[in-house]
Amino acid sequence: MTPKAQPETIDADMRKDASASKGGTAAPKIPLVMRLYGVLCTVLGVFTLLSVAVFAALMTWALQADPSLIISGTDPTLPVVLLVISYLVTIGNGVALVVFGHSLRKSRRRNAVRWSHVLIGTSVVQILLKIMLQGIDTTLVSDAVQLLILVAISVTVDPSLRRERQLRRHVRDMVEREAAEEGMLGRDLEGKGYIELNFFNLFWVFVVCCVLGLVIETVYHFVVVVPGEVQDRAGLLFGPFSPIYGFGAVLMTVALNRFWRANPAIIFVVSAVIGGLFEAAVSWFMQVGFGAVAWDYSGSTIFGLFPDPVALLFGGRTSTLFMCMWGALGLVWIRLCLPWMLRLINLIPWKVRYSFTALCAALMLVNGVMTLEALDCWFERLSDIPQTTPVERFYAEHYGNDYMARRFESMTITPDDSARVDGAARAATPSGTAPTGGGA
Repeated sequence: MTPKAQPETIDADMRKDASASKGGTAAPKIPLVMRLYGVLCTVLGVFTLLSVAVFAALMTWALQADPSLIISGTDPTLPVVLLVISYLVTIGNGVALVVFGHSLRKSRRRNAVRWSHVLIGTSVVQILLKIMLQGIDTTLVSDAVQLLILVAISVTVDPSLRRERQLRRHVRDMVEREAAEEGMLGRDLEGKGYIELNFFNLFWVFVVCCVLGLVIETVYHFVVVVPGEVQDRAGLLFGPFSPIYGFGAVLMTVALNRFWRANPAIIFVVSAVIGGLFEAAVSWFMQVGFGAVAWDYSGSTIFGLFPDPVALLFGGRTSTLFMCMWGALGLVWIRLCLPWMLRLINLIPWKVRYSFTALCAALMLVNGVMTLEALDCWFERLSDIPQTTPVERFYAEHYGNDYMARRFESMTITPDDSARVDGAARAATPSGTAPTGGGA
């Protein structure tokens, strides 16, 4: 059994299936339920485009009567900027829905798969924009359901792609068994990079670096920031995880995997840029969506002589010092830690390798979603927005203000700093402070 010969068979089967899918032979039609969903998508896409056109006309008329609706001083307000971006994404989503629905109705399987991937991307962006504009509420349910349907369709609509995935999974299992026997499990066997960039490897890179990042943050605070003080630097509701380091490590691994033998200066610079930009983006998202600030490098200087230009450029969301720290971490990670990382994750027994990873990924996803919901409810309580739904009451009872302040010690929430449009009932309490007790 030679795994190298197997991909040729797969490619031949793929060509046959693709030919059938494109009409070379009589390809079976897409099931009726999917074609009906295609009709629904077409109607929804047309309705979306018409709604945006009507909204644009009404806004144009309203602004001609009162331009102050979107102006704060001389600049558009941040919520309006995000709203404009949201509607531009909605237009793209509407067009994609029409084309995707047409592809389903005409049983154009491969085309439907391509457009489902476009819609998955626009749906994710829409969800993020909605969170920044209105927090986490029931309006996200329809977007989440649509996202799940699109993922399901992208996986199942084209039988040739299903067969391709099955064959590749079979080959992967054979290759990985041989790699395990040779001590090369997890390595990029084609030599394009150090490790194989599959979900298994990247997920455990994320998890391990979440923990390592938290340790680094805690030690740095204990030694440098406030000597002798132990501060909880966790970034998720449960567990010893700092996700910004986990995501940062994944980004660096993907970007630098092919260059792990490159000049150290190149690795350092790329890591610094990726880490700094990612840190600034996360800080911006958290402040815009939840009014939350967990770090602020405003006022940083270079050797105490002059203001830090990076901190000034990014409004204190990152700094030269911390970009250099990201660069050093990336260099150490790519050059020294990846071999240790592979040995560590390969300790997971072969028989439970993927099932255990799937279970841990599901738990991590739940942890992330609950963290965002808890932050959203914390924001609403500080804004004096009534906690009326069962979900809001649950978080008020179990993860109230006192709990959140202890769990996220480095974070403050200032509702007025967010771009949220649901804060009309904000209390006149000092910004970032919580009412007495941990309730709603």
